Amino acid sequence: MSQTQLRGKTVAARGTVPSPSPGGKGLAAGQLGLLAVVVIGISTIAPAYVLTSTLGPTVQAIGAHLPAIFVVGFIPMFMVALGYRELNADSPDSGTTFTWVTKAFGPVVGWMGGWGLLAANIIVLSNLAGVAVDFFYLFVSQLTGQGWIAGLAANKPVNVLTCLVFVAAAVWVSSRGVKTTKSVQYLLVAFQLGVLAWFVIGAFSKVAAGQAATSMAFSWSWFNPLDIGSFSAFAAGLSLSIFSFWGWDLCLTMSEETTNSKKTSGLAAAIVAIAVLVIYVVGSIAVVMFAGVGNTGVGLTNPDIAENVFTAIASPVMGPFAILLSLAVLSSCGASLQSTFVSPARSLLAMGYYKALPSRFASVNPRFQSPVFATVAAGVVSAGFYALMRYLSDNVLNDTIQALGLMICFYYGITALACVWYFRHSLFKSVRNFFFRLVFPLLGGVGLVVVFLQTAADSWDPSFGSGSQLFGVGLVFVIGVGILVLGAVVMAVVHWRMPGFFRGETLKQDTPALVVPE
Repeated sequence: MSQTQLRGKTVAARGTVPSPSPGGKGLAAGQLGLLAVVVIGISTIAPAYVLTSTLGPTVQAIGAHLPAIFVVGFIPMFMVALGYRELNADSPDSGTTFTWVTKAFGPVVGWMGGWGLLAANIIVLSNLAGVAVDFFYLFVSQLTGQGWIAGLAANKPVNVLTCLVFVAAAVWVSSRGVKTTKSVQYLLVAFQLGVLAWFVIGAFSKVAAGQAATSMAFSWSWFNPLDIGSFSAFAAGLSLSIFSFWGWDLCLTMSEETTNSKKTSGLAAAIVAIAVLVIYVVGSIAVVMFAGVGNTGVGLTNPDIAENVFTAIASPVMGPFAILLSLAVLSSCGASLQSTFVSPARSLLAMGYYKALPSRFASVNPRFQSPVFATVAAGVVSAGFYALMRYLSDNVLNDTIQALGLMICFYYGITALACVWYFRHSLFKSVRNFFFRLVFPLLGGVGLVVVFLQTAADSWDPSFGSGSQLFGVGLVFVIGVGILVLGAVVMAVVHWRMPGFFRGETLKQDTPALVVPE
């Protein structure tokens, strides 16, 4: 057999039934290069949005040890990313977690992994839209000098209606395919990172000039996780830290639409994770040094500013240019809201393609080569979830972030462990395999599972998160664990209506992907 024929065949230790080749779902192949994937990955993580949303809750949990918790949170995430890269090199597929976990552990665990990924995206989409609403009215208020306009964000009907408009706009852009997404993201990400750099430099300058009333002197102890008071506090902070890095796996979701699908997406995911770590560590040091960890004024443990830290400290740091920070967070939310729709849409596409959901989800618009139906479905669910949560809790942003940490630990953790099991026959064939297919994903996966279990146990108490509850149970637990239980119920219905996937008829377990000729 010729070399070309060998490259086009499945090389399988346990069978020869191939998975569909990249691009086989109707997506536009080869549309994105490395830079584009990195930019879209950073936009999905949305550093400006993450910092303003998580700094308050994280400081409340672990004090000034933000740099330590970001570094510690990065370690399991990066180890998991290495496992993702191995799986993507073997089987580039828009279904990512759903497809890979099914191949490793079978259809039931794979379906729940896909559900966890979808749930995480739905939660974060609703949260992004909520923060975007807050900063939209703040920006308009600053622009017009009319303070009352900022208060419109607290009006629930106005808030929800504005959120629906934002979600609809993001769905429209995402439905037009990755080329439109790429064009939008270059501008928004550049602006966001530029303003963040301005803010950080301004904060350091104010501290150096003695113009920060609540400032704290820098301490290397901030990098020591052992100084955090308890394991529960550490786990809560780590869960938030893990949320802060969430989104790099979108790079893998787009693997079927990238050039050199087996390498580009995995490399981009690693670059995104490292770049975001640098942004977080430098940004968190600047904020802690400027604002301190007090519970009044701009202090980071002040509950009145916990949901949106930048709202309170933008003016003291940037003066009349504070409006740019509001616009940066707004653009960060908008960029992430739009790019994040790529992930659930393509996950739904894969689940429909492999008959794990109704085939309608597998439809691709021939003009834009984009899963329009799946994108719209994700938009409808995320908007409905936000509206429900907004009326259930006045602290919806804080509670959904905490619950999102649970979802992320769940599906990242089982994907990392799936890497170990899927490659179990080749783990000891080389030193590289030993570390990249066993040690790193195993440690990362186990670490995330431990954080998931600890956070789930702690979140049963209503005092965890914002203090909101439902029938005496903490709202964070209700959202996080309740969504997983709901997933099991939905899976049972799908199993009854569409048993083929669960019999292994549409996606074979332990079957490597088709090696497509370059």
